[in-house]
Amino acid sequence: MSLHAFLYGARVSSTLDSPPVPVPALDSARTAPRRRTHVLALPEARWALLATAAFLSALQLHFADAPGWTYGPLYAIAYLAGGWEPALEGLRALRGKTLDVDLLMIVAALGAAAIGQVLDGALLIVIFATSGALEALATARTADSVRGLLDLAPATATRVTADGEESVPVSRLCVGDELLIRPGERIGADGRVLDGTSEADQATITGEPLPVPKTLVDEVFAGTLNGTGALRVRVERDPADSVIARIVTLVEEASRTKAPTQLFIEKIEQRYAVGVVAATLTVFAVPLAFGADLTGALLRAMTFMIVASPCAVVLATMPPLLSAIATAGRHGVLVKSALAMERLGEIDTAALDKTGTLTEGAPEVTAVRPATGSGLDEDALLALAAAAEHPSEHPLARAIVAAARTRDLRLAPARDFAAKPGHGVTATVDGRVVTVGRPDSGPDTDADTDTDVNTDTDVEGGTVVRVERDGALVGTLVLADRPRADAAETAAGLTALTGTSPVLLTGDNPRAAAQVATATGITDVRASLLPEDKVAAVRELQRAGRKVLFVGDGVNDAPALAAAHSGIAMGRAGSDLALETADAVVVRDELAAIPAVVRLSRAARRLVLQNLLVAGTFITVLVLWDLLGHLPLPLGVAGHEGSTVLVGLNGLRLLRESAWRPRGSAWRRPDGGRPRAL
Repeated sequence: MSLHAFLYGARVSSTLDSPPVPVPALDSARTAPRRRTHVLALPEARWALLATAAFLSALQLHFADAPGWTYGPLYAIAYLAGGWEPALEGLRALRGKTLDVDLLMIVAALGAAAIGQVLDGALLIVIFATSGALEALATARTADSVRGLLDLAPATATRVTADGEESVPVSRLCVGDELLIRPGERIGADGRVLDGTSEADQATITGEPLPVPKTLVDEVFAGTLNGTGALRVRVERDPADSVIARIVTLVEEASRTKAPTQLFIEKIEQRYAVGVVAATLTVFAVPLAFGADLTGALLRAMTFMIVASPCAVVLATMPPLLSAIATAGRHGVLVKSALAMERLGEIDTAALDKTGTLTEGAPEVTAVRPATGSGLDEDALLALAAAAEHPSEHPLARAIVAAARTRDLRLAPARDFAAKPGHGVTATVDGRVVTVGRPDSGPDTDADTDTDVNTDTDVEGGTVVRVERDGALVGTLVLADRPRADAAETAAGLTALTGTSPVLLTGDNPRAAAQVATATGITDVRASLLPEDKVAAVRELQRAGRKVLFVGDGVNDAPALAAAHSGIAMGRAGSDLALETADAVVVRDELAAIPAVVRLSRAARRLVLQNLLVAGTFITVLVLWDLLGHLPLPLGVAGHEGSTVLVGLNGLRLLRESAWRPRGSAWRRPDGGRPRAL
């Protein structure tokens, strides 16, 4: 375990240190149900739990003035359970001619025990063991999510041959193969449509909230869900190079790009460890050389080891960050670690996804427009369209029916319902033939086509639905994915915090992106982006010296979440991979909580600096006292522990309500109420 992990807890940023999962050979993994690694399945967690339980039991007996034989064995169990693994790792590093803080802390703990400070040594051991368990859990959970992503692609596909059809493993598909995609099936490979008409739900790839029409020569992606029509698709990419497979690779690569920071910390760790060991040996050897007795020299050296211990730095750093995490959690933002909380406060640029992040992620009827001379008002037109769409399971149909129910409209029964994939529905309502569909462009417009999956938009940037009765146009409906109520406030808050307007990165079409950007005050808009394009945009900003916060919710956002300096996922509809990859999760999708947690992080970082100054001052004074004078061991322990209590209490200030909503802040929940506790 590195000093970085020791100081900050679980290393969320290095989530993929384990060997990457080979993409082409995962058929067996996909056939088994996805499983998340249980905490106690990790040996590090089991040893940490045993060490902590033994330490707490011994602590109670110790403070109750029980006989030493009652709590001594419990302390010994804590030392052994929590210390054997870092001791072994430290010895292995020493054998490789490297001295790390693992071995240093074990020596400090044993040294404390040797001079009677068993409790201090046990506390160091427990902190070490718990930190290692958190690090192992973060690594395992993110590896689980990467493997779970591959479940999106089917294990087998139907390949069309000269002799008919055959079911083959996806891994055996080749470029040029022809596939049959039946209604409701997941598409097995990236390719283009050879024949058929349907629609595909490809939100996992592009983030588009509505199914996209698919017809001749249109591109389709592996892992996306086919709609109600059958398609014949020609494979154009090897399965190992599909978009969904590249997302996995991008997550792995983006996670590894954070390794230089870890290497820098390891260099500091090595120098620190060597320096303290050398100083301790000097403190022990020099008095002996001038005739001091062995016990006195050992006592001075062990006192030095205790007061120079990084335990004070740990407790100076963690209370503000952990208090900030607790406060954020009470207000619906789950920050995964102290490191993640610290990084949130460093950001100076925000990049936001659109669908499901700035917007609700579901279509709504935004306009009802009866045609002149139709004899219908808005309610009558909406009721007519909803009656025809009622049997349909299409997202736009559900939105139209929901809008009618919101207005308490009566829906007449529909007969002879028929849906034409990619075009629309037709039904008989009150003896009249009603068609709900998209306005096709071109001179050969068919009167009974449908716009359930239309991408044409009017000036409002919404999806236009044409309603006809007995072949005559009676009106249109406009459906759109509305921005969240607090989207504009959030964009303004992030602009105020970072000094620059957020960047909108979306896989949706430019007109829909422009509509949301206008509503939220965002000026930098980049649309029609695949996952790798979002990563490229984040890295472009980072090459310019920016520390980017990315906010998203879908599988397609996971690579950008991993590549960014810090990532926040929307919790309600967020994909498992996005939730695991992000540093923080907004549980109730309250966008206004994002600038609030950034402010909280910055306050925590200020307190960290204050605490490090206080802790550093105490350590310096105590070390100089021990070196230049005679520091009694009880006074050294009191000074060391007193400094940790002082900085700990200072860090707890962030538990107050005012830490989330600073004095004068007007932040409120989007529904006007107070933030609720989890």
